[in-house]
Amino acid sequence: MFGIGMPELIIILIILLVVFGASRLPDIGSGLGKGIKNFKKSFTEAEKSIKAATDDDSTEEKKES
Repeated sequence: MFGIGMPELIIILIILLVVFGASRLPDIGSGLGKGIKNFKKSFTEAEKSIKAATDDDSTEEKKES
């Protein structure tokens, strides 16, 4: 995973605990999870709208032929 092993992840976690504190860490994780979920949702919706637009264009081209 990008050249990051278990020891590096543990060091990063310790640094996060020191910087943000144990009480804020769950809030940060939850906010990050919600952000990723919203990004995936918007990406999926964009893909669907692009696919629908290209499907509409191809059906119009078939009708004109």
